[in-house]
Amino acid sequence: MEPLVLSPPPPAADLSRRERERLARRQAMLAAALAVFAEKGYETATVDEIAERAEFGKGTIYNYFPGGKDELYFALFEEVVGSLHGIIEREAPGPEAVQTRDDVRDGFRRLMAGLIEHFQANRGVLLLFMKDGHRMMLQPEKMAHFAGRFAEIIDAMAHPVEAAVEAGALRPLPPRAVAHMIMGNVRGYLMAEIDADCDPTGSTERPDFGTPEQAADFITTILFDGLLAPGDASP
Repeated sequence: MEPLVLSPPPPAADLSRRERERLARRQAMLAAALAVFAEKGYETATVDEIAERAEFGKGTIYNYFPGGKDELYFALFEEVVGSLHGIIEREAPGPEAVQTRDDVRDGFRRLMAGLIEHFQANRGVLLLFMKDGHRMMLQPEKMAHFAGRFAEIIDAMAHPVEAAVEAGALRPLPPRAVAHMIMGNVRGYLMAEIDADCDPTGSTERPDFGTPEQAADFITTILFDGLLAPGDASP
């Protein structure tokens, strides 16, 4: 099982020793929950097993996650989704970097590489939700919460798109629709990888990319250059 990549904690200078210790314990509990869920499945997993894996008492787990394994389950997803906003803010090209076609293409390629790297590092969480994602459907308030989080992510992605449109470097298309297309292509690539992981027969073809950068190059080509060969390829 690959380690869970949690949202970066606040700078150590902003946290007391007790707060740092509490954050480290919470991260350890989430990583243990992911490992146990992956091995046993959500229904079979128990808080006792998670506590043993994390090397904490069962009462300590409930102190951090009063809702037990259900709260742990959704906290894992929250960590991964919540991290996306920070990646977009860090990697998305600013208004000064979207003035030309080449700037836009390169800026969004770097952003997509960062998103793919994040998702690949959290493959275990994505596999978990592929297998047990029906749990989300049973809790409308959770679905509404995460829908709101994804809307925030789309909004963050739409800002550099809008700046590029205003600079004349992108076609005058609706920025949020373009943002959805970018995230949709990243998600489609990741789903192809996860489908291969979930196929017990090994017959599902895995995307043939070695690094997030190579995957981002592929998606950038599709989105910004298109599928048609350059020039007049007709006989």
